[in-house]
Order: sequence, then structure tokens, then C-alpha cells
Amino acid sequence: MASDTFGKGLLLKADPIAATFRTEVQESLSQCPRQPILVGILATSSAPSRFYADFTRKQCEEFGIKFVLKTTGSAENAQRPDGDGAEEAIIEANEDGDVDGIMVYYPIFGGQQDHYLQQIVSPLKDVEGLNFKFHYNLYHNIRFIEPKSLTSSLPSSGTHIPGKDDTPPPGTVKSIIPCTPLGVVKCLEHIGVYNKILAYGDRAYGKTVTVVNRSEVVGRPLAALLANDGARVFSADIDSIQEYTKRPRASPELTRKYLPHHVAHPTNLTLQECLALSDVVISAVPSAEYKVKTEWLKEGCVCLNVAADKNFEKDVRDKASIYIPAVGKVTILMLLRNLLRLLHYQDSTAAGSGADVSPEEQP
Repeated sequence: MASDTFGKGLLLKADPIAATFRTEVQESLSQCPRQPILVGILATSSAPSRFYADFTRKQCEEFGIKFVLKTTGSAENAQRPDGDGAEEAIIEANEDGDVDGIMVYYPIFGGQQDHYLQQIVSPLKDVEGLNFKFHYNLYHNIRFIEPKSLTSSLPSSGTHIPGKDDTPPPGTVKSIIPCTPLGVVKCLEHIGVYNKILAYGDRAYGKTVTVVNRSEVVGRPLAALLANDGARVFSADIDSIQEYTKRPRASPELTRKYLPHHVAHPTNLTLQECLALSDVVISAVPSAEYKVKTEWLKEGCVCLNVAADKNFEKDVRDKASIYIPAVGKVTILMLLRNLLRLLHYQDSTAAGSGADVSPEEQP
């Protein structure tokens, strides 16, 4: 939706971006042998978490996916502490053979305790892509895996180098990517920040991006994802700024091959200097008070607001050529897309056919 004010940048809602993936999810669902079941675990009284749970339910009902919300802690009873019973609910869903996907509404405890909960969700049911297996793959730029690797305690092997497109090599499937970072990438692809003429894995080459907030759920994986696609990325957090660039491919003579992936470097640039260089600015700060200063933005840049609160000033379109105020509708479709892929991977591993998965069979 364009602005009706001359000289201002485009205000783009997420709806047209989400529409493409809505069709993809519907087609994938039509090929499912059974109704998928997604379990949501709400262990906090946080209003944003409850809103997201309700939003997830509505989306699932729209597509015919069964959504079961399990409330624990203060979400179930105001007299109970946040997080009480969350671990037990995750374990129960892991062990339930009828459950295809699990999502937990974070933050609950915050910090290391939430990180621990993320790791006990089975990789075969982790629709949010927060398990260490998926984070390891993302940070090491491992895009394709064998489904059976999700049942192993070891990290994936980085032997599958991307080809000209995103088609998995025979015997492999796509690794699961965290929903919000993936949703942001899909937004950038939609508006042409990613150059489709370039080879897959380098389509963000030539772009400079600033990601504000280095959380382990959104900010850091998003910065790594963009750098692995070729961008120069400034990862800005409350106490430091890091620069992410892709490392060169290791010599093929080495016994163990590493895919080219991002490395983090310290930088002496200030946030204002980073923004002045950035073609894209993405902010995910969970605070209504935090605002990216419009005057610091590069003329004609693209701005995406990922946080529940608006992180950009009201006049952001005086500088930005495109402003996307929210990505939630794309994020939820990435979650459902992950659910359908995991259902397929579960069936593949259960049948013992992990090495015979055809790319065409993937949702």
C-alpha cells in the first residue's frame, strides 16, 4: 500500500508477501495424508505471548490444522509462577506420537532458562527452529540435511554445498530456519533486495544491512542468515556493534570441509555511522521507547520493523524508500511451512527412508 503523500517512501504491509506463502501452505496441506497437529505451550501471562497464541490458533483454523494450546504457570492460574510446568508440557508433547509440531511462547524465564527449554524440544517437532541443531546449521551455512540426522545427538555434517538454486541434493532436505529471521528474508526477497540473477547463497551480495538487537531468537540468527547470503551486516546491540561477513570456502584439499559462512568482527563504527552506510535497516528491540533516528538513515534505504513495538520514528518514510511496519503475517506462515516440512521429515525417518527423499516430495 503506497503512501498518498508525495515524496514519501512506500508503506508496505505484509499481506501481499504472505499471500504467496499462503498458497504454498494450502497446496502442501492438500498433499498431507492426515491433519497436522500443532501444540502451543503458553506458560506466561504476557499479553504479547497470549496475543501470538490466539493469532496462531486463528491461522491454524483457517488452514485446517489442529491447534492445541496447553497453558501452564501463570497463563493457567494467576497464583502460579511463570514457567511452572513448561518443561513437563514440552516433554509430554515430544513423547506424543500424534503431535507433529511444538511451539513455545517465549520469553518465559528469559536468558539461559529459556535457552534450556528450547533445547529440549525435539528437533523433529521444532517448528520455530530454535533447537541447537538448527542454529548450528544456520550459523555454519548448512542448508541441506539428511532427515535421519535430526535423530542423532551429533551436529549435521557440512558436506552439501548449495548449487545454482535452492533444490536439495538427492537424499537431503532443507534444514529448518527460525521463523522470524526467515520471514524477514522472504520480505527482502519480495521487494528485490535479494538479487535473483546471482547464485543461490550469494543473492544479498553488495548490500549493507544493520540489524538492531542481537537476541538469540531473532537478531543474531537473522544477522548470520543475511551474512551467509553475502551481505555485509552490522549487528547492533545495547553494548556493542559487530560486523558479520562471509568467510571464504576452505581449501578442497582439507580433509574436513567447511562451507563458507559468516564470521563476526569487532567494529569501531557507531550506530549512526552504520545506519548511514546501510541499504537495509531491521529493528527488533522489545521496547516502545526505542526509536531508530530517521535523520541517521541512508537516503532511499529499506526499513523493516520486527518488534511488537514500533522501533522507527513516525517520519521514517521521509528517508526510507520502503517501510514494512510488521512481519508477523509472514512469520506465522513460515512456522506453518516448517510444520509441514517436519511432518514430512518425521514420516521419512519413521519409514527408514531418510536417504531416499526426493526434493520434489518436499512441501
